Amino acid sequence: MTATTHPALQRALRDVGHLHLPRTESPYHELLPAILGQRITAAQALAQWAALCRCFGEPAPGNLDLHLPPSPGRLRAISSWEFHRLGIEQQRARTLQTAARYAAHIERTRDLTGEEARASLMKLPGIGVWTAAVAVGVSHGDPDALPIGDFHVKNTVAWALTGLPRGTDDEMIATLAPYAGQRWRVVRTLERAGNAAPKFGARRRLIDVARL
Repeated sequence: MTATTHPALQRALRDVGHLHLPRTESPYHELLPAILGQRITAAQALAQWAALCRCFGEPAPGNLDLHLPPSPGRLRAISSWEFHRLGIEQQRARTLQTAARYAAHIERTRDLTGEEARASLMKLPGIGVWTAAVAVGVSHGDPDALPIGDFHVKNTVAWALTGLPRGTDDEMIATLAPYAGQRWRVVRTLERAGNAAPKFGARRRLIDVARL
């Protein structure tokens, strides 16, 4: 990692060391939970992902009672009311089924660079910068897959590197410009070292779509 002159990043590197990012080489499987994470909390997204796999995925090999993500064919066949029962509203359900229709295209991105893979995924309806970065950051181990539009990341960067409790995406991009090519690794290193912006105000209200 280069341009490590900022004291906060130097401290984080001393505490965490060189952070190795995972590379699963399964872009289709990583894209599905990323889509579920659009516009809801991480806890809600994880619960919906677990429910989707359990209801519509095949049992995984072994005796641990695990389930695989739903296959493209099975995902395309899920009805709108079944998605709604899991708390997945129409827009995210439509994007999940778009991913299922273009599963072969998505899987071919494993042979691309992280930047190329993100650009390729963003050609699909419903896949924006944030979703592509979240998926490719894991599938490709892309060290520059910065999730622009994330509720927390811009504030983490602002607090750690500028001392301000809140920031914007544009400010985050400018602050991380010296680390181009390694921006996501920088963010993850700061997070792993315990950097988190102070929390203000009431907690975000969780809405259960399945009850509507």
